[in-house]
Amino acid sequence: MDQKGIGMTREPLLKARGLVKRYGKVTALDHCDFDLMPGEILAVIGDNGAGKSSLIKALSGAIQPDEGEIMLEGRQVRFASPLDARASGIECVYQTLAMSPALSIADNMFMGRELRKPGIMGKWFRKLDRPAMEKFAREKLNELGLMTIQNINQAVETLSGGQRQGVAVARAAAFGSKVVILDEPTAALGVKESRRVLELIRDVRARGIPIILISHNMPHVFEVADRIHIHRLGRRLCVIRPQDYSMSDAVAFMTGAKVPDEAATAA
Repeated sequence: MDQKGIGMTREPLLKARGLVKRYGKVTALDHCDFDLMPGEILAVIGDNGAGKSSLIKALSGAIQPDEGEIMLEGRQVRFASPLDARASGIECVYQTLAMSPALSIADNMFMGRELRKPGIMGKWFRKLDRPAMEKFAREKLNELGLMTIQNINQAVETLSGGQRQGVAVARAAAFGSKVVILDEPTAALGVKESRRVLELIRDVRARGIPIILISHNMPHVFEVADRIHIHRLGRRLCVIRPQDYSMSDAVAFMTGAKVPDEAATAA
């Protein structure tokens, strides 16, 4: 089913109003607003230094804004750390993937949230429930069509770049019950592997999980995004729909070469 436009008239699932973040004399976020609708892929684009990273870090708990508020499902939230955001159902896949190459796929899937054996072995001796973790990891990879990974116990360092990205996305989708944030997911990948990651993004969205996609790759943004949040000078400049504007328009808005019309500003 085509999901374009789904949830556009509903209340945002994740919303920010008036976010301000200063680093000394530098203002990274200048009364920034943000809206993520249920079931959508929202791309966030902007020139280097526009404040995209600070916005995403604020939404994922990596930094705390000096002013403003963040609302998740209509309730105000304050994330003291990324662990707080994760506990609320917001998962972030950073460009570096944050994986341990020497550990297995299953171990990486459960890093920081390992399952313990039931009863005394888990409670007192802290014994891991490896069969349960392996079963869960295999199921999640299969759900997203990552059938090329045969051995759930193979080290992540033996995987290709696209497979590693797939494991990271699967991990985020498995535990991100409400929102998944993807930071430049195709930046270091070739054409074929990038294509597979874009399919993965659609698969995650098809399961009802909205996605925030940060990317500099305009063709990828225009291919998968339902809406595009354009960030400039520390704040949201406008929000456009890919079917209404060209890539050239988006770049012109982003760089300040063109001023968005009223429809884009109100989107």
